[in-house]
Amino acid sequence: INAEYGGWNRLYPFNIGDLTISVNVLYNYLENNPKVPWTDLRYLFGEIMYGGHITDDWDRRLCKTYLEEYMKPEMLEGELLLAPGFNIPGSMDYQSYHVYLDEELPPETPYLYGLHPNAEIGFLTMTSENLFRTVLEMQPRDTAGGGAAGMTKEEKVKGLLDEILERLPEEFNMMEMAGRTEDRSPYTVVAFQECERMNMLTSEIRRSLKELDLGLKGELTISNEMESTMNSVFLDRVPGNWSARAYPSVLPLGAWFADLLLRIKELEGWTTDFALPNVVWLAGFFNPQSFLTAIEQSTARKNEWPLDRMVLSVDVTKKWKEDFNSPPREGSYVHGLFMEGARWDSQSGMIADSRLKELTPACPVMFVKACTVDRQETKNMYECPVYKTKERGPTFVWTFNLKTKEKPEKWAIAGVALLLSA
Repeated sequence: INAEYGGWNRLYPFNIGDLTISVNVLYNYLENNPKVPWTDLRYLFGEIMYGGHITDDWDRRLCKTYLEEYMKPEMLEGELLLAPGFNIPGSMDYQSYHVYLDEELPPETPYLYGLHPNAEIGFLTMTSENLFRTVLEMQPRDTAGGGAAGMTKEEKVKGLLDEILERLPEEFNMMEMAGRTEDRSPYTVVAFQECERMNMLTSEIRRSLKELDLGLKGELTISNEMESTMNSVFLDRVPGNWSARAYPSVLPLGAWFADLLLRIKELEGWTTDFALPNVVWLAGFFNPQSFLTAIEQSTARKNEWPLDRMVLSVDVTKKWKEDFNSPPREGSYVHGLFMEGARWDSQSGMIADSRLKELTPACPVMFVKACTVDRQETKNMYECPVYKTKERGPTFVWTFNLKTKEKPEKWAIAGVALLLSA
């Protein structure tokens, strides 16, 4: 499988040895069984030969889905397409198989792996961005060299530093906030936790920039940390000591700081009276899982249901954030989710194929509520993973069940997921 198009969450060291051993196992099983043991073969390949490399649960699902779609009795009946327009070859000799592959195998594209053409656009865009970032980082960093508008590196960094410090709001007063409410509902606890983490981040930003400012003035010796911060600010990257205290993000520094201010504004609005916002910006949390868990806890307490039996139910509305004037009685409306690999069709209320060049279309507001596991709707549902960023993998948040008319396997192979940042 070509991982460059984004079908897998992580890269794995699949190699020719895995293929050779799998061929030997296949030969032995076919020789020793009157019927093809499809289930046994799928398990051996998907859980041991190739599955032994796989560490991510969603990648394991992808591997299992590939095998279920392509290793089945239809293979021997000549009725299976391995790729669009590419039939499984009939019975022929070794040389004929080579000729068939040379003549009939389509060129390598996302279609070949069940992905949308947008996957290639995303891959090429990311490659271009990495190339230009590398070129920028390779530029001479001599302090006397002319930068933008003839400014030196120090002058540019000093200007950005002053702007960030000027726009950075004061930290949340936790003592004053605690005195304003005696409510300790799950939602309020989440609000306090988020404010504490935001304080840790903003205090580190303020401390490191003030230190760097003194260093640029010559009042402090420039340390390795200061130099690293200065280089990051100059190259429009988030400094490492900030990102270590922040949330996963792939944004450059300018967009990252604008996003940070929006998160602070969201928290300020919520902590004014600790009333749940009409529509919650799920991406605005350091830890979105804590808010989703709070929905389960709140519903469990209200109805006296056991917490370990609670699951989340997700209904995608046809409205956007501006259309809501009040929060729901139970659960929460959430916004700020984007779909990658497909799109949400509001008319049919189901997942649909992506439109070309729409890489991560925004989803309407979702109504997230909790119910017991026996009331969960599972028919015609795709278990859609939710991630914080396009990097997926370690940024996993939750699983949302979304309605689908197509087979869920189609969306699994297409790598369909919800993202909290486009």
